[in-house]
Amino acid sequence: MQGMPSHPFDDDKLREECGVFGVIGVADAASFTALGLHALQHRGQEAGGIITHDPATGFHSAHRFGLVRDNFTKAGVIDSLPGPIGIGHVRYSTAGSKGATQIRDVQPFFGELTMGGAAIAHNGNITNAASIRREMIERGSIFQSTSDSECIIHLMARSFQKTIPERMKDALRRVEGAFSIVAMTRTKLMGVRDALGVRPLVLGRVGDGWVLSSETCALDIIGAEFVREIEPGEMVVITADGVESHRPFAPRQPRFCLFEHVYFSRPDSMIAARSVYETRSAIGVELAREAPVEADLVCPVPDSGTPAAIGYSQQSGIPYAMGIIRNQYMGRTFIEPTEQIRDMGVRLKLNVNRALIRDKRIVLVDDSVVRGTTSMKIKDMILDAGAAEVHFRIASPPTAWPCFYGVDTPNRDKLLASHMSEEEMRAHIGVDSLKFISLDGLYRAVGEAQGRNADQPQYCDACFSGDYPVAPQDMLDQGFEPHAIR
Repeated sequence: MQGMPSHPFDDDKLREECGVFGVIGVADAASFTALGLHALQHRGQEAGGIITHDPATGFHSAHRFGLVRDNFTKAGVIDSLPGPIGIGHVRYSTAGSKGATQIRDVQPFFGELTMGGAAIAHNGNITNAASIRREMIERGSIFQSTSDSECIIHLMARSFQKTIPERMKDALRRVEGAFSIVAMTRTKLMGVRDALGVRPLVLGRVGDGWVLSSETCALDIIGAEFVREIEPGEMVVITADGVESHRPFAPRQPRFCLFEHVYFSRPDSMIAARSVYETRSAIGVELAREAPVEADLVCPVPDSGTPAAIGYSQQSGIPYAMGIIRNQYMGRTFIEPTEQIRDMGVRLKLNVNRALIRDKRIVLVDDSVVRGTTSMKIKDMILDAGAAEVHFRIASPPTAWPCFYGVDTPNRDKLLASHMSEEEMRAHIGVDSLKFISLDGLYRAVGEAQGRNADQPQYCDACFSGDYPVAPQDMLDQGFEPHAIR
């Protein structure tokens, strides 16, 4: 795919879902949107898109494969996107065509409705999209993409409500799953979170304009002031007159994604008035309490393991060191990926600091173990560098269940923890010890002093517990058997 970045062990990480951004009331919405998407690039590096509206020339759109910095430049695409209102999206494919081989799957999506045009960008996953799509096609709808997000546009088109915001409410009452949405008309910017608030969305202010973003780090890059989080089940409609708040869904106990704290969000973002970096450091502290070990150095698997490794070091008293160095310029593989080169793949991104590692007992802190293939390669690199012992400490519980709420997770049988105990995983990876933070410990680290409320969990933790807060209907229809559905 043209412009696609490729990392040698992406298949051994849970891929961030997507990132959404919107702005209204600024002179150059496309530039603000491109900057915001650049800050959210960690949430999707496969493709991106921007749609704007200019009162004189109408709607304008651009969709591209690859990174924001490579595509949405001022002299190129941005100048073709005039107007004071715009929305954008960066993408990993979690539903529809894996790998985004079709440009038509790249968001935002646009539709002409009876009262004017509307564009929509979606972060998350609609768990009943397949059944809605079948129903709509049987009634004559013609879909242009394989994305679940397009269902919303079709549902809006068939609604009998008199305004686009009311049509969106009507459509969203039909869908199930987890979603944060930014949408726009000629004069309105809209933002919505599902009733459980699984996926994040925040509101900011820039000058006389307003901003919606998946994370606060995108507000920082454009100099916007954080106002508040969009609440679970809330829909905001922003115009020149200000912000209106609506409640289109029945109230439910929120279940924000717990893995946002562990991995997905950028460490310089804020979640619930708390720094993600501080939370990840606290996870490391809790992990050191639960799983101490005698060792000489604590080393992160960069970059996602770094804050937890610092916390582990501070709590344990074991010195922190950068035993693994990350190549910051890792992009697409620049030579033919033969089998021999694939075996070297992890070394293109990570390299061991041999002088530091030799003859030392090493604690390696990583954010998660999915298939285990990366952990094995990193272990081999550390041992090849002369380490005396290798101990893995993982800043999340075992990932034993797939996510159906906007995360690209392997099938359950590909998840190591789905069919191995902790000791079996240790032997499989080939390390001296392997310990995961407990689910209660993770809850304590994110601020729940009593741990997880088993009767009414405070977060969505389905990937760890198999406890799904929304029925993954399309997967149930295919025979998937969850541990529990609430």
